[in-house]
Amino acid sequence: MHKSLKYLLISLLIVQLFFSCEKEEFNTSFDANLVFSVDTILFDTVFTSIGSATQRFTVKNPYNKNLKISSIYLAGGENSPYRLNIDGYPEVRLDNIELREKDSLYIFVEITIDPNNSNLPLVVKDSIIFSFNNKQQDIDLIAWGQDVNLINGEIVGTETWSNNKPYLIYNSMLVDTNSVLTIEPGAILHFHKNSRLYVAGTIIANGTYDLPIIFQGDRLENMYEDIPGQWDGIWLMAGSMDNVFNFSEIKNAIIGIQVDTIANLSKPTLLLSNSKIQNMTSAGIYAQGSTIEAFNNLITNCGQFAVALTIGGSYEFYHCTIGNYWGFSTRTSPSLLLNNYYVDVNSDVQVRPINKALFGNCIIYGNKESEIYIDKYNEISTLNYKFDHSLIKVDSDFSTSDPNYFESVIVHYDPKFKDPYDGNFELDTLSIAKDFGKYEYGVMFPYDINMQNRNSDTKPDLGAFERIENL
Repeated sequence: MHKSLKYLLISLLIVQLFFSCEKEEFNTSFDANLVFSVDTILFDTVFTSIGSATQRFTVKNPYNKNLKISSIYLAGGENSPYRLNIDGYPEVRLDNIELREKDSLYIFVEITIDPNNSNLPLVVKDSIIFSFNNKQQDIDLIAWGQDVNLINGEIVGTETWSNNKPYLIYNSMLVDTNSVLTIEPGAILHFHKNSRLYVAGTIIANGTYDLPIIFQGDRLENMYEDIPGQWDGIWLMAGSMDNVFNFSEIKNAIIGIQVDTIANLSKPTLLLSNSKIQNMTSAGIYAQGSTIEAFNNLITNCGQFAVALTIGGSYEFYHCTIGNYWGFSTRTSPSLLLNNYYVDVNSDVQVRPINKALFGNCIIYGNKESEIYIDKYNEISTLNYKFDHSLIKVDSDFSTSDPNYFESVIVHYDPKFKDPYDGNFELDTLSIAKDFGKYEYGVMFPYDINMQNRNSDTKPDLGAFERIENL
């Protein structure tokens, strides 16, 4: 028995020595080629000093024999702005990689671009070289870089921001108390994830039709163009007043503009005009006991409320289109909420009157059965609202017969936007909202959001867009 075991061990040792001494065969043919999942790694605009998103691709050995890659490296070497992670190894260069038959490896690529004090985008190129079998293959790396004014968690005082180059807000920012931040037409503000624009003082964002002011996230890849929730939004804090947003575009945040309570309701918290607030995971406008004057605005596609006017206040909306066709998840909230109370930390109800909530020549519509909710505490509390010459969507048991609250309203009719699911809220030629507006409001605001004269025909159209028929 012991002798048999001895012979068995000797046999196993011989077999092991045989295989360990056997030379592993590699595919050494000059005609062999690696297969890449892409031939070019392309980065959209990358902000200077801030790292890009990570791109990845695969490298495959398609053959039935192993391949030995002599080296994988960045052509730019240590001085390249690009960075590699080769199958888990963060290296600029990696040598002697054995890629087994029919197997693949992953390569991850990032880039950081140094500032160049130029507003023009610059192209930064490099390549990844694969050297094997006395030949080379490569993957091109291309990135567009953009120099920015970096605002990193800063408190700013009274100053003016130009449109010379974009602003990147990293870790939020605050406009200080008693300070005024003026933003010139054409300026672009990018916000990093979880960043917010806090305003304790005043912000004047006064754009023009040709040079709107843009507030958006810092992910500029095409796939992020209409993705909500990329940054936190704008918060006009308690005490902030006389804020202006004109010809401004606020998009892809959590809350577009949050307007907080102020002690003196006689001074407006916000004047909002000719502006677009779109693609918010929560709300387009979330106001609490404040004063808002708004005209010629488009507020669309929000995961909860497009406009929430809560805890009292005073509000006037003229020629606004509120169209909520949110499609990223199931929306349970209506487009418009009016509310005049809250429950405090002691579970006591605190009533705050809405002294005025006027909607003149407006459209309030969406893909829910009812898009308006009046949350009044009780019959004796104050919640003064009126829909005047407006198209609204409410369910069948919502009464619109009281002239104190409803004057010349259209209900249960589709406004026939051109293509709301593709972001086009202009009116189709068969829209019932054409020429239905109140003349007096058209005179107050004679030009629509596209600077079309809404008094050039019989009556103004409802909403932010005046349809001009081609005769």
